[in-house]
Amino acid sequence: MGKKTKKPGKGKEKTEKKTAKAEEKRARRENKKISEEDDIDAILLSIQKEEAKKKEVHIDENVPAPTPRSNCSLTMNPLKETELILYGGEFYNGNKTFVYGDLYRHDIEKQEWKLISSPNSPPPRSSHQAVAWKNYLYIFGGEFTSPNQERFHHYKDFWVLDLKTNQWEQLNLKGCPSPRSGHRMVLYKHKIIVFGGFYDTLREVRYFNDLHVFDLDQFKWQEIKPRLGSMWPSARSGFQFFVFQDEIFLYGGYSKEVSSDKNNSEKGIVHSDMWSLDPRTWEWNKVKKSGMPPGPRAGFSMCVHKKRAVLFGGVVDMEVEGDVMMSLFLNELYGFQLDTHRWYPLELRKEKSTKDKVKKSSDKKYNGATLDNKIGSIDLEKCEENDGDDNLESHEEVADLESSIDEISRHMTTNITVNDGGPSIKSDGRPHESGAQLDLQNSISSEIVKPCGRINCSMVVGKDTLYIYGGMMEVKDQEITLDDLYCLNLSKLDEWKCIIPASKSEWIEASEEEDEDEDEDDSEDEDCNSGSNSDETDDDDDVEAKDGSRSLEMGDAVAIIKGEGKNLRRKEKRARIEQIRANLGLSDSQRTPIPGETLKDFYKRTNLYWQMAAHEHTQHTGKELRKDGFDLAEARYRELKPILDELAILEVEQKAEEAEGVETSMRKRGNKKNSKRSAPQK
Repeated sequence: MGKKTKKPGKGKEKTEKKTAKAEEKRARRENKKISEEDDIDAILLSIQKEEAKKKEVHIDENVPAPTPRSNCSLTMNPLKETELILYGGEFYNGNKTFVYGDLYRHDIEKQEWKLISSPNSPPPRSSHQAVAWKNYLYIFGGEFTSPNQERFHHYKDFWVLDLKTNQWEQLNLKGCPSPRSGHRMVLYKHKIIVFGGFYDTLREVRYFNDLHVFDLDQFKWQEIKPRLGSMWPSARSGFQFFVFQDEIFLYGGYSKEVSSDKNNSEKGIVHSDMWSLDPRTWEWNKVKKSGMPPGPRAGFSMCVHKKRAVLFGGVVDMEVEGDVMMSLFLNELYGFQLDTHRWYPLELRKEKSTKDKVKKSSDKKYNGATLDNKIGSIDLEKCEENDGDDNLESHEEVADLESSIDEISRHMTTNITVNDGGPSIKSDGRPHESGAQLDLQNSISSEIVKPCGRINCSMVVGKDTLYIYGGMMEVKDQEITLDDLYCLNLSKLDEWKCIIPASKSEWIEASEEEDEDEDEDDSEDEDCNSGSNSDETDDDDDVEAKDGSRSLEMGDAVAIIKGEGKNLRRKEKRARIEQIRANLGLSDSQRTPIPGETLKDFYKRTNLYWQMAAHEHTQHTGKELRKDGFDLAEARYRELKPILDELAILEVEQKAEEAEGVETSMRKRGNKKNSKRSAPQK
């Protein structure tokens, strides 16, 4: 990746400062002369002394919701399927890192939080793992980070919490796994199974692929070693690990390897392979991808509901214009059918029921003047009466539907706003004079509320409901740690519900001198890190893999559309345009209309995708399946059409500016022979 543009007149001075700072940091690490804030041993000893003062369990009833955090554990209480148990996590405010050791219990029905304080509690940690069995919660490993992120302590302790008494106990048993974080831990019958993770030695990050089993009946650890010639997953952390019947699945993950260049730089690897472990024989087998699997990503979350595993979130780093890195934080859902090993997208079905309600209201009152009545005039039932082929080509009503949708698009204004209540997505159907007047809101459709894209969130299923809490995303150069709680009925798949909106995230800007030093550090590190496709995945302290990257969220792109970004460089403007496309999933051609494409043509081109997605909801076949697929395609088309129209206008303007810039540059050089305008290539 290319270097960043340096500020004039500062080069020598900043280089000297950077060199001195790096030498001081290296010397401090090597000589172990660390600041008081980074003395982890002293910090943990102080915490231990405070814990020793506790004499009894104390429960604070109806307390405020937990503060923003990521890499915490969220577990369903096996004794009460309407209670969530949250422990630990971490928060970074741009200046310092805070690691938590608090224990919360959340009553879903009463919407109340309890804060539990117990004697002999585990020290604070993040990136640990927790599983529940009978009336106990077991926790293993994790890490503690010093406030300035100079030191890391990885745990190898094993704890059990009695959910009836709220009492902790440390299990000091032989044969436990080595210190680590970013590992995964699952429960299979009466056994706890631990795989992978990483350990930061300051000089290097060591990744694991060892397998350990804890027998809950015998209270013994056992390491399962690979047999000669057997298949075995590579070392990694931040993967997902889940159980179905007598199979344990491993998917994805992140690791680093030393590249073969002259500098021996580290290259980040985002894994997208899947493995199946037989816990009766401890044999691994690779699982072939089938259906429509998600693309490679890091930091996603997965959990099991009945016969499928559900995937949410993650991050993908993308290169724009050859020297700008952007991080795309995803909020899409995928399903993995556990009995057939088939992937498929999970699309919500809210739009169909909403449309039916609008149609009923429009039957009572129709005057053709309002947007609601225009939507109500669309009669999809008639579109299916003479269904003679899979693509609805024989329906004259589809043409009317297209024109109606186009008309709706011209009258819709889309709101993509991040407010103090937290990020979500909305749009309403109010008429407006200019299609470029977009406000910041939480969701793309007024009928659809979605959690924003994120990594390292906690996810759990209780009964038929999926719960997602916290995690981290980025806006510009800020890491936004979340504290919102969403739920989704996995049987209905109708709509997301926001139980707790995200609060305003604290962020402390670094001083100007620190910014300049970091800019210089970024420019030197970029070449080393351009091979990494991921940042920290649920645990890895590999922030360097994303130095110099830009996370450009929807709000920035919307500001561009509103005309607030005219003072930006063309390259930055182009990057923000690309980020809009990425955040809305516009790079996925199966889910996105192409410029000028009608609804009829869009469905004709993508009907297989939508019918597959619809089949997972309804199990319908034939005519009913084609109609269900068309409903999903129509909802997506109506959701994106206004934004695609705005982007088309913006991109035309951008290309014109770029062409004008090229022409101006040519004139300055005195080259008047070629008067053609051409946009620079990426």
